[in-house]
Amino acid sequence: MEKSIESIWKAGFLDHNAMVAPKLNNLYNQKSIHIIDKFKRMFKINLNALVAFSFFVLIMSFFVKIPVMGVLMFILLNVIVLVNKKLFKGLNKIDKNVSSYEYLKSFDTWMKAQVAVNYKMSRYIYPYIFIAMVAGFGFSQQFRETLGRIFGSHEVYYLFGIPVFWVLTMVTIIVILAIFGGRIYMWDLKIVYGRIMKKLEELITDMEDLRS
Repeated sequence: MEKSIESIWKAGFLDHNAMVAPKLNNLYNQKSIHIIDKFKRMFKINLNALVAFSFFVLIMSFFVKIPVMGVLMFILLNVIVLVNKKLFKGLNKIDKNVSSYEYLKSFDTWMKAQVAVNYKMSRYIYPYIFIAMVAGFGFSQQFRETLGRIFGSHEVYYLFGIPVFWVLTMVTIIVILAIFGGRIYMWDLKIVYGRIMKKLEELITDMEDLRS
């Protein structure tokens, strides 16, 4: 049977010869366990929420007659889930036969690697979302009729049958989203996991101070 984190960390995070009260040792072990368990729960909940949301978007897109957007968003959200589930498996491969401090450091390393992967993906995710929305509305007869009423049939907006201003606007937005996609992701990350990441950093710093 796989050892639990609690049983593995009974020795504490400090050297055996360290002159530190056992209660303090146990306190930091419990804090470490709490942070990691809380992250795992939140991570699983968020992945399940993305899957549920992908089905919701897919179904609703057919009701509002923009199925193209629904299908594209369904594919995107589930790809994100699959990638992060694969990354999550890496967390379970971290060696637990170490002290709580070493395990916590390994967890911190894994988290930074996971964030780095999603940061890179975000440069493509947000432009993809915009393209999916444009494609969805573009294939909507109602949207095309609305667009026609706004722009009319004035030739000044077209070049070789291409709506120049419309295309330039879309390209500009796509480029901006590609450039700032990573920053948008980091903003979202801080909203969801900001408190856990801050506590993790503080806990590791405290442990290192005590070990020095």
